[in-house]
Amino acid sequence: MVETGDKRVRCEIADHVAAITLARPEKLNALDMEMVLAIERTCRAIEDAPAVRVAILTGEGEKAFSAGGDIEAWAARTPLEFGQAWVRHGHRAFDALARLKQPLIAVLNGHALGGGLELAACADFRIAEEHVRIGAPETGLGMIPGWSGTQRAVRRFGAQVVRRMAILGETFTAEEALKLGLVDKVVLRDAGPEMAQEWALRISARGPVATQLVKAMINAAQGEDAERALEMTAGAFAATTADLKEGVAAFRGKRKPEFDGN
Repeated sequence: MVETGDKRVRCEIADHVAAITLARPEKLNALDMEMVLAIERTCRAIEDAPAVRVAILTGEGEKAFSAGGDIEAWAARTPLEFGQAWVRHGHRAFDALARLKQPLIAVLNGHALGGGLELAACADFRIAEEHVRIGAPETGLGMIPGWSGTQRAVRRFGAQVVRRMAILGETFTAEEALKLGLVDKVVLRDAGPEMAQEWALRISARGPVATQLVKAMINAAQGEDAERALEMTAGAFAATTADLKEGVAAFRGKRKPEFDGN
């Protein structure tokens, strides 16, 4: 069990798989600030766990994967608090999920609305159970999607689909979401976790370093953390060279390095 700092965000690691569960079913797994911060801490723990090759994200219960941001948690904030705390910390947590070095599978075992859709958009793969509905209802409340629902969601799903959800107010069934590319697989009710485990085992059986590099390159192609992906790949290559070994040896020996370009 990973210590997340909030019992409503659970994380267990077994067989190279980190299973993250949002455990607030009485509130449809809506996120308050403490849960947002716990998600970010959980991502750091997963990144630092060399045994983890893939992660799975789901919500407890079957009514909602996540209803997004808890209205009671943000509605009373001043405009400045909303922008500087709620939106900023939410972006940090969701960025941490989207930029995990390990592939992330989201199991939509219930509705994914608003921030729940933004949360699902952080995943590399989305498995939806047949009863799920997906949408971005924020403008119906006089609010806008604030956790990259107009940015990451557009990059991953396409602008027109996001327009239909966020401006027109459409919500989609699981089958409609599959046709639109919002999800990758639709399964029967309660079958999502089993399918996610099957996919996780397939991923974890592949070369972990190559898989992580491919994820980083795909993310970069989508404009997700391109700077880190470029420097990570170039840095790893530089670390294999004899020039680096010579440079370190020269530094330790307090002498001028003699590089040979290998």
